[in-house]
Amino acid sequence: MRIPFSLSLAKTGTFAAVHFTVAFSVAYLLTGNLGIASAIALIEPAANTFAYLLHERAWARFMPGFHRVSAPAMTVQPAHSPAPQAG
Repeated sequence: MRIPFSLSLAKTGTFAAVHFTVAFSVAYLLTGNLGIASAIALIEPAANTFAYLLHERAWARFMPGFHRVSAPAMTVQPAHSPAPQAG
């Protein structure tokens, strides 16, 4: 079962938010400059987020059973039925 494109977009969006936050924080800690940190946090994660979307779609295409939106319901069947008891 393939992952719906809307789910890939939602996962990509949350990934982007986390990535922008981390990139800005690291860049600001390293430079101490809001302007440089903002530029780094906008450029690098934007490119990486697009790459992640392509990566996610490739996994969905080449590993069709790997990602499942919902697992099918499973029922447990006994291996054999017990013989009826004479009584």
